[in-house]
Amino acid sequence: MDHSHHAHNHIEHEEHDKHAGHSVTMFKDKFWLSLLLTIPVLVYSEMIQHWLNFTPPSFSGSQYVPFIFSTGIFFYGGLVFIKSAWGELKAKLPGMMTLISLAIITAYTYSVATQFFIEGDGFFWELATLVTIMLLGHWLEMASVARAENALDAISKLLPDEAEKLVEGKPVTVLVSKLSVGDLILVRPGTRIPVDGIITDGTTSIDEAAITGESKPVTKAQDDEVIAGTVNQDGSITVRVTKIGGDTALAGIMRLVAEAQSSKSNVQVLADKAAFYLTFIAIITAIATFIYWLITKDAGFALERSVTVLIIACPHALGLAIPLVVSISTALSAKNGLLVRKRLALESARKLDWVLFDKTGTLTKGEHGVTDIWATKGHTKEDILHLTASLEQNSEHIVGKGLVRKAEEDRVHLDKVTNFKALPGLGVQGTLHGNEVYIAASYRYIEENKLSVPADIAKAVKKAAREGKTEVYLITNEQVIGALGLADIVRDESKQTIATLKEMGIKTAMITGDSEEVASYVSKQLGLDQYFAEVRPEDKSAKVKALQKNSNKVAMVGDGINDAPALTQADIGIAIGAGTDVAIKSADIILVNSNPQDVVKVIKLSKATYRKMFQNLGWATGYNIFAIPLAAGVLFGAGIVLSPAVGAVLMSASTVIVALNAQLLRKTVL
Repeated sequence: MDHSHHAHNHIEHEEHDKHAGHSVTMFKDKFWLSLLLTIPVLVYSEMIQHWLNFTPPSFSGSQYVPFIFSTGIFFYGGLVFIKSAWGELKAKLPGMMTLISLAIITAYTYSVATQFFIEGDGFFWELATLVTIMLLGHWLEMASVARAENALDAISKLLPDEAEKLVEGKPVTVLVSKLSVGDLILVRPGTRIPVDGIITDGTTSIDEAAITGESKPVTKAQDDEVIAGTVNQDGSITVRVTKIGGDTALAGIMRLVAEAQSSKSNVQVLADKAAFYLTFIAIITAIATFIYWLITKDAGFALERSVTVLIIACPHALGLAIPLVVSISTALSAKNGLLVRKRLALESARKLDWVLFDKTGTLTKGEHGVTDIWATKGHTKEDILHLTASLEQNSEHIVGKGLVRKAEEDRVHLDKVTNFKALPGLGVQGTLHGNEVYIAASYRYIEENKLSVPADIAKAVKKAAREGKTEVYLITNEQVIGALGLADIVRDESKQTIATLKEMGIKTAMITGDSEEVASYVSKQLGLDQYFAEVRPEDKSAKVKALQKNSNKVAMVGDGINDAPALTQADIGIAIGAGTDVAIKSADIILVNSNPQDVVKVIKLSKATYRKMFQNLGWATGYNIFAIPLAAGVLFGAGIVLSPAVGAVLMSASTVIVALNAQLLRKTVL
């Protein structure tokens, strides 16, 4: 099986989704057609004629126009809601869809009855406008969520689709899905490793940060294991396939993600909570109304009142209030480089207690930068950098690239190397300045060749190693003439982010596969509240769980495959945009600009969005406080009874207010 295409399927959220099986275009088409069908219903409704004081041309059977067109709208536009309501009821979570369905079924059944069987005024035009406005609301909401999803698919796949299999000693390109255990494959420098396996030939160093979170490249030689999804750096290796498909470490991580997803509880979105209560209030009031008028007046009046209650309780404004805010907040987030995949995550970001950051590639740049240069007498620091970077200028290696980058930043010129030779897993050698042979290598080279390191350099390097730095020695004529320390550089933005989160009263922590020394060094630099070091990939989600104790809300920010289970376990998973596909697919929110500071934007946007939703819900449900009792006929004795028409005017007014209020969200500055 080829992961790169199936990976996403394991990872999609398993939770009950009210839009499952719905597409944006379906809602769009249904909306426009329903709108078209609503016009004749309105034109031939007595109430509208009475208001606007006009009479449409009548013809034989013209009294059936509202009935015929409304029937079309009910079955074509309304059934979507009824099916979804059935889903909500099966999940024992009645919400928005249940409330809409209750209103349209009541309106339709009662109106058909008044048309053919009983005395009373039908609600055909109410039904038509209700379905049309609700379709508009859902179209807006789904379109905004879909935009975020599409942007993801562009982010590249993680595993190569093809591998070079050795057939009678010659490399042949085959699909990874066709490999079997025991096959030998060739992995060239700079490419991703397609399967889990064991090296049978060659030495190299491998960047395993994506899987293990270890920021330094790891030297590998014969009989060492390699992991699918990691990047081969400087040597060609032959690998014997040991695990494929569902058995690889990558697949294991995906299983963890799937488990974390299925255990995430089914929290309801704000609008659904409001709808849930309204549904109960509406049903109870309707029943009470019917019983009361049945005893004190007659069945016809009792039925009309209770139906009016059920129809009025379904707030047009509620159906539009939230989708409008969502749509605007999605646009606002996209403009600020945030892709929101899960609305619930954005809604709950305002209540965070902890933000947990992965170290490599999130708080740090995920690339090695030179932090120290040590030179022996007779050489300047610049000489050491110049010579080492000249040797490394064509390096595929994360350390080599860091050295060259530093030389470019300091504008140190590079010389041409001759007789270049890679020492896979150790370093490089080459001739510079015509005749001197220089070697840039790791400590392993010094051990293997029994060289000695000058005392002052050895002491400085020891201290640097405690801070988790990688050291490179420069050697000529079997003498160490200098050394450089490199580390995964802490981003400037990380410091500001941590400081701002502290001001907001949110605790910060870091999680890493790196050593205790590195973790405490970085943690001190940033002023974090807590850190977890040497955490194995499969244990990351357990650490998130530990922070979630006492109902703490935790956001996890990460970029690697190894972060995926933790991203899913967290209340909010935030992926750094430059991260791996798997991390991005497991996250609820993606920071497109790969800037940890955007975590603060997420929280600000969440607060602003929530405020707007709350105000809109206030408007949308507030009018029910007056409308429902009036519809039930509370003031009937005083000669005031809310006709469906006045109810409709109230409804339209609150819808307009809500729509305008939502627009004010555009002014938010994050």
